[in-house]
Amino acid sequence: MIDGCDTTPKLFRSRCDELGTVIAMREKEFGIWHSFSWNDYYDKAKCIGIALMALGLEPGQVASILSENNKEWLFVDMATMCVGGISNGVYTTDSYSQLKHVCVDSLTRILFVEDEEQLDKFLEIEKELPLVQKVVVFDDDGLKTFSHPKVMFMDEFYELGRKNFEKLRNEFEARLDNVRPEDTAILVYTSGTTGPPKGAMLTHQNLLFQARNAASWIGDEAREEIISILPLCHIAERTFSVFLPLNFKWIVNFVESPETSFENTMEVSPTLFFGVPRMWEKMHSNTVIKINEAVWLGRIAYELALKIGGKYAEYIDAGGKPNLLLRLGRWVAEKTVFRNLKIMLGLDRARILFTGAAPVSPELIAWYRALGLNLLELYGQTECAGITTSNTKAENRIGTIGKAVANVDIRIDENGEILCRGPHVFKGYFGNPEKTAETVIDGWLYTGDIGTVDEDGFVRITDRKKDIIITAGGKNISPSEIENQLKFSPYISDAVVIGDKRKYLTCLIMIDHENVLNFAQNQNIPFTDFASLSARPEIVDLIGVEIENVNAKFARVETIKKFKIIDEQLTADDEELTATMKLKRSTVEKKYSSLITSMY
Repeated sequence: MIDGCDTTPKLFRSRCDELGTVIAMREKEFGIWHSFSWNDYYDKAKCIGIALMALGLEPGQVASILSENNKEWLFVDMATMCVGGISNGVYTTDSYSQLKHVCVDSLTRILFVEDEEQLDKFLEIEKELPLVQKVVVFDDDGLKTFSHPKVMFMDEFYELGRKNFEKLRNEFEARLDNVRPEDTAILVYTSGTTGPPKGAMLTHQNLLFQARNAASWIGDEAREEIISILPLCHIAERTFSVFLPLNFKWIVNFVESPETSFENTMEVSPTLFFGVPRMWEKMHSNTVIKINEAVWLGRIAYELALKIGGKYAEYIDAGGKPNLLLRLGRWVAEKTVFRNLKIMLGLDRARILFTGAAPVSPELIAWYRALGLNLLELYGQTECAGITTSNTKAENRIGTIGKAVANVDIRIDENGEILCRGPHVFKGYFGNPEKTAETVIDGWLYTGDIGTVDEDGFVRITDRKKDIIITAGGKNISPSEIENQLKFSPYISDAVVIGDKRKYLTCLIMIDHENVLNFAQNQNIPFTDFASLSARPEIVDLIGVEIENVNAKFARVETIKKFKIIDEQLTADDEELTATMKLKRSTVEKKYSSLITSMY
């Protein structure tokens, strides 16, 4: 319970009453940032909720949202919960067949889509979605003359709400009051790395627990400004962009598009930021390349500042106090180098930064902390409504995912799997009691991650249970440790280590297109397209050097003996990647099986 509210809708109404004209969110459109108050938030959600009731959405039924992050996403999300419905996000990168799976599996009744591109996916499978009663389109660009009996546009939808406002306003409030803590609030579909995505049912109790409990790992509850970049379908982004702002009264800023996310981050300069490792890796690699292209004096200043910053951060993380000379050096490094780098990254106001959702290289975290940026690794998953463990400003141990957050229990079973228990554990998979029974046993959630807990309570993940490699010689190897080291290279975007039941380890490499492209241009290396760039012997040699640098950090049996560069530029639209840019190992191994075979 938060401030006497036991459900998300009640907390939403309470915050809107309390904050009124205070800014709740901003959205950039056509180059201009527009602000929206808590009053706007509530008025829009109430109008949408009444329209949903007018269309016949009953408590416990699902409305799905297929859109990039924007204010309408939050309006619809909250409206659906307020009328007792279940809100479900769909990744914009999903194909029409994936959309079909999610809509059929969730029994979706109302579908909201962003634009013509997403509407086309519905039209492709319309006959296979008989339960979908209405499709509402946010943006009508290119659809001015379009007409379809099941399709309406957002302006029409708002008008439907206004027409029924007097008739249904009391029912809206009654439904909001009747929502119970144990009711399913949202569905969050798993990423599908181990099979068809499953809809995790998260209750209002789950969500409010995480929102309230966050004070234990975020620290002081300052009024933060955050930027919403990752898909809102993902539980971590939903937590940071929807539920934590409800509790802590933050301002949420929506980027203009995924392509402008880094530019928009510079404009907003958020005080708190959550990102997946791919985002932090990209910021780091872009910085390294720019430093390498700087004049010699700039490069020397950067290297010296980084050494001083790294030493200073080590003292702080170890609980020590740097001496006067080191403090003075750190001050000079901040004024001459780090301040400008942080402005370039859009992180000059950042109070605290978090990384999660995938493994990350300890060296990457150390680099940010050397710059004076509080990048902390945390851990959670869809089935526990967000966060289970976290490093904090007060207690941080690089290379771990931190300690169990307050009111959550962690233990390691006899097979090394991490188990967790607490009020954050989900209700189960929608319509799939068998999978639920396999995942939660006696109240303990089986995470599928292998790890350890040290004497101080810090948890370390060694790998996903299904990803552990056992070589032909019987050696157990954790591929993620090697892959994280490889991804620290500015020239390597991702890597998949191969070697299960084989004599030695090999690797598939996905190059960082932008940085490798710059390297090729600077070295006058001729190429015509991405495939020819990947095949150039100079590029193969470049990646070979990076791999040898990583090999030097591991035992001989853990070194990469051969590698191949994937000659396709993968994006979240490709089946090999999840929407949060995690490689689907099984899909990659299957698709590139011939390439793997050639290395053996």
